[in-house]
Amino acid sequence: MKLYKTRLLLFLTLVLPFVGIAQQQFTLRNAIDTALKNNFDIQIAENFVEIATKSNSYGFAGGLPTVSANAGDNASLTTIDQKLSDGTENNISDKGENAINAGVSASMVLFNGFKISATKERLNRLQDLSEIQLNQQIQNTIADIMVTYYDIIRQEKYLKIIQNSLDVSKQKLDILNVKNNVGMANAVDMLQAQTDVNSAEQLLTLQKLVIEQTKSDLLLLINARKSLDFQVEDTLIIDKSMQLESVVNYLNRNPQLLSAEQQILIDEQIVKEVSSQRYPSVKLNAGYDFYHANLNKGSIELNQNYGPSAGVTMQIPIFNGNIYKTQSDVAKIRVKNSILEKESLLVSLTTQAEKVYRSYSTTLQQVDSQRKNYEMTQKLVDVVLQQFNVSQATIIDVKTAQSSLDNAAYLLVNLMYSAKVSEIELKKLTYSLSY
Repeated sequence: MKLYKTRLLLFLTLVLPFVGIAQQQFTLRNAIDTALKNNFDIQIAENFVEIATKSNSYGFAGGLPTVSANAGDNASLTTIDQKLSDGTENNISDKGENAINAGVSASMVLFNGFKISATKERLNRLQDLSEIQLNQQIQNTIADIMVTYYDIIRQEKYLKIIQNSLDVSKQKLDILNVKNNVGMANAVDMLQAQTDVNSAEQLLTLQKLVIEQTKSDLLLLINARKSLDFQVEDTLIIDKSMQLESVVNYLNRNPQLLSAEQQILIDEQIVKEVSSQRYPSVKLNAGYDFYHANLNKGSIELNQNYGPSAGVTMQIPIFNGNIYKTQSDVAKIRVKNSILEKESLLVSLTTQAEKVYRSYSTTLQQVDSQRKNYEMTQKLVDVVLQQFNVSQATIIDVKTAQSSLDNAAYLLVNLMYSAKVSEIELKKLTYSLSY
């Protein structure tokens, strides 16, 4: 019994938090915070940052000494037949020889045309580039989540439009049922009203499916381990304060542009690294060696020596078929290409920002006028229903007014969503997405 209670308590401890989450509203902040912890692309980008950070060291750049140890034990069995000029003969059969050697050696580059400093600077730039790319991936993920989250809101607003259409159709059918009871309705109107109700109910079911699929897309983006039944916020607030001039001015914060700038700096360091090969290199060498050999042959029975050694070596490149010069020229051309790619990217980003901003500003203007149009269609439906109730309007009039309301509602929701997506894109371009 005690074991059963323990298992029950453990089960409730594990399950109840998920039940609570399922019943709570899933906010945009919840979605983004979860994605920042679980998203695979962000985790991969973080790993690249870690790789670049670990690689960014003077040792990796070749600026630290290298120390190595070696040891060996070699044995041999030798037979020697010698006949000297004075007639003396030496015959040695199966004499063993054993030689032991050991040592420690160290070397350090004193000068190699500043290649070490150029390589270290390149590693610094590579680390900066990986961090910029991580920030870019975070911004892209946040933007994708926001677009998908607001798409769920849009789809749920569609659901309300369909539900409102269903309510109007039911109200129309109720009026016809009352008229039918007193013999004032015809069969055609009754069939049309019932068809409208059935169609709206089918659309309602299909729209619920669309909402669930869009929620699944959001769960995939945040890498949710389990399927959750959640509700999103019902508000879609648009930032109307954005100006084109400020957007263009802040493009210098765009991660893509910053990455292009880092690539130029990296390629410039590669030029220095390649050019350094044309300079002399100086290396300091030091070591300690030990050698011991049991010869057991001839006049020498034992040979042993040991002691430290040190020296400086210099290597001066004279001619190698102009390979170093060619490599340097190619590296300089790559720098030119990187500069051109950055300039091309800046033009592309500026054009994209201008296009998105025109869409943003135009859509905002349409939202205001469409909201008024939507309010008028609401009043139109109310008036036509009242007239239909007193037989001053036909079922066609009601259906036309109802269609106008639906179209106005769909257009208003789409305009608001389009404006919000444009706002997100503009903020992503200027690296200013917040939540």
